[in-house]
Amino acid sequence: MKVLVVGGGGREHAIAWKLKQSPRITKLYCAPGNAGIADVAECVAVGAEDIEGLCKLAVEKEIDLVVVGPEVPLSMGIVDAMNEKGIRVFGPNAKCAQLEGSKAFTKAFLARHDIPTAGYQEFTEKEELLKAVGIYGYPMVIKADGLAAGKGVVIAENEEDAVKAIEEMMGDKIFGSAADKIVVEEYLSGIEASMLCFVDHNTIVPMESAQDYKRIFDGDKGPNTGGMGTYSPSLVFNDELQERIRTEILEPTLAGFQKDGLDFQGVLFIGLMITDNGPKVIEFNNRFGDPETQSVLARLDSDLLDIFEAVVDNKLAEQEIKWGERRAVTVVLASEGYPGSYPKGREITGLGDVDEDIVVFHAGTKFADDKIVTAGGRVLCVTATGATHDEARAKAFANVERIHFEGAQYRRDIGLINKH
Repeated sequence: MKVLVVGGGGREHAIAWKLKQSPRITKLYCAPGNAGIADVAECVAVGAEDIEGLCKLAVEKEIDLVVVGPEVPLSMGIVDAMNEKGIRVFGPNAKCAQLEGSKAFTKAFLARHDIPTAGYQEFTEKEELLKAVGIYGYPMVIKADGLAAGKGVVIAENEEDAVKAIEEMMGDKIFGSAADKIVVEEYLSGIEASMLCFVDHNTIVPMESAQDYKRIFDGDKGPNTGGMGTYSPSLVFNDELQERIRTEILEPTLAGFQKDGLDFQGVLFIGLMITDNGPKVIEFNNRFGDPETQSVLARLDSDLLDIFEAVVDNKLAEQEIKWGERRAVTVVLASEGYPGSYPKGREITGLGDVDEDIVVFHAGTKFADDKIVTAGGRVLCVTATGATHDEARAKAFANVERIHFEGAQYRRDIGLINKH
């Protein structure tokens, strides 16, 4: 089989790395890819948002399956465009992609189907929103309705911070049209966890749990990022909690999809807050999380291609998915300045010095004069596995310290439980 992975970040490197292990794949492409993905797939210089170019590539290369990594091409309708040309795609169509493309769409879905989540209100006028500052008290959760690369959420600690965030989002348009509508939510206290699920028209199957760390600094301080590290399985999950998630969230979500005519096929990422009153949904995403994927796929024993095909064929219920007992920890190395503006083109050294069983997934890298240099905010994801959580964590940090580029920053508390 010929497979094309769309995207060029750490998540796509993890997907391509896992697909490469399938004996059924004869040729693996990635568009546009990066310096690390080039080790496992043939990278083609077509952008992830160039829908027409990607369709043309898939036809020319006679691709049997396209796997879409990022959220933007999904919201742009890449699945619908590929299907029109008779190409099989793993990922949700544009109608389903609204679950990530619009926070308001998801909140309405959750409310309609009685799925536990935070209370919320929507605003399209800045003046109305400024009048409503503090409606749920503080911290105040302010979300851009549209896609903002994982950075469109502000948790304002006081009125001054809330007003500043509103002015930047709706006045200065720092997220462009993504903040034309704002969703304000009540703040949920608890421990954050992530659950990735394979979904087809009839079945929802949770993967192993993970915990993500969104803030840039240790102790969950500073602005939100796309994610500074993860580990799997989550330390807060137990049988009782998993049963509650299944009955209160997963089953009602699948029933809601069916009732609303959302023919979802792909990965549903559920961001959860484990509160004193049980699990509540923070957000839905339509694709593998980044960097959760790096930790979760490092523990998958089954052939990922088999799972993708089962989802596309609506035969997920027939697929046995096996997970290893080993624990995984992923630490992100980011550029200085991230999640704000950051320099690019800094040489990365030490990639050959990591232990053999460590996988370094490239998130924002490229080749320049036979060297690998930084090309993004999140640059590398160092993933370690171990028999215990503590062993995996120690290995991850020991290897992070062997990799260098000017201004590199990373969190030192990845793998520790932080209560919000």
